[in-house]
Amino acid sequence: MSNVHAVVITVSDACVRGERQDQSGETLVALLRDAQVEIVDTKIVSDDLEPLITTLRLFAERRDVNVIVTTGGTGLGPRDNTPEATLKVIEREVPGISEAIRLESLRHTPMGMISRGVCGVCYGTLIINLPGSPKAVKESFGVIKPVLNHAVDLLAGRTTHSDAK
Repeated sequence: MSNVHAVVITVSDACVRGERQDQSGETLVALLRDAQVEIVDTKIVSDDLEPLITTLRLFAERRDVNVIVTTGGTGLGPRDNTPEATLKVIEREVPGISEAIRLESLRHTPMGMISRGVCGVCYGTLIINLPGSPKAVKESFGVIKPVLNHAVDLLAGRTTHSDAK
């Protein structure tokens, strides 16, 4: 997957404050690297809506980034703002990815029903929201891994749907 250049954003107040180690972000980076994805940058941000919107836009504008994967902030908590921030910046939704992630989550726990992650495109960059636990990150990554390369190629105009395997 050498054409995938990703940023991993962990959304967690506790990680920002240093109260918790970023296990989910670390897990996600390891999974992406194992899939031969280039990690361009990683960032830990608070659950505050406006700074998260700004962070997503800044990374999406970069020419060396074509995928942003977030972890955390997708639940029902009052500070879970990742889906709202993502919806504010994307031009088009890619609901099939989010639906597939929730479907996989439901195979493991009924709590998948309350995950609100979204997926979409901002400035030609694919943004994918994953849940915040390392276990859920692993389960979700198994779902998105097979489509990352093709999605990036489609967004870059390098392929068509008929080229999909």
